[in-house]
Amino acid sequence: MGLFDKKYCDICGEKIGLLGNRKLENGNLCKNCAQKLSPWFSDRRNSTVEEIKAQLDYREENRKKVAAFHTTRTLGADTKVLLDEDAGKFMVTRARNLVEANPDVLDFADVTGCNLDIDESRTELKREDKDGREISYNPPRYEYSYDFYITIFVNNDYFDEIRFKINSGSVDITPPPAMRPGMTTRCNPETNVEYRNCKKLGEEIRQVLTQVRKDVRQQIEQEAAPKTAVTCPYCGATTTPDVNGCCEYCGGAVRG
Repeated sequence: MGLFDKKYCDICGEKIGLLGNRKLENGNLCKNCAQKLSPWFSDRRNSTVEEIKAQLDYREENRKKVAAFHTTRTLGADTKVLLDEDAGKFMVTRARNLVEANPDVLDFADVTGCNLDIDESRTELKREDKDGREISYNPPRYEYSYDFYITIFVNNDYFDEIRFKINSGSVDITPPPAMRPGMTTRCNPETNVEYRNCKKLGEEIRQVLTQVRKDVRQQIEQEAAPKTAVTCPYCGATTTPDVNGCCEYCGGAVRG
């Protein structure tokens, strides 16, 4: 086949326009079908047509979960972590229209870990000499920039992590000039209010997701643990406590 031969999407069958092809391992994908894939999915080139079709089926089923999702808590500023604490589910998105965006809805139990990373970069500041040339300060001066990233590790058939930036723009910090020749200046970024706020927000997201994961795992372990019969102090019956530690007959608390 020639370079400019017409190509058709192996998913929907539509003709693919110029520069609109998204290669698969054994076929072609149009940009419209590609847009329906999970935003956290990154292995398209190594995926088969069959695997892409399976993911699109999963994404259609996800629409039902989005429709049933009731946000009880929101974390974040630009990209947000939305929690449905009653259903034990969450999603990560910056979209205003959830139905249109169809963000992946995950269970708290899907979380396997959560990290906060702070990336630092620096740019040397220059000055002009008497001839208009840019030269370094003595000692050199730098501006420091910080970006804050959350990585949520998950169990999912199509992606294993969700990584997003907390801050919409880099936090830039310029230390004051050195007081003595030869002295390198570097201020503590913790003294910057914007830096502290971004770090606090990242730590809150990390702590919340780590805690909900822990709570769900503990509940799963409790439900799987062998049940021991006890005597109810309220009705006197021999009972096996339910998941809430209550008597199966009268509902009285017999555990914890």
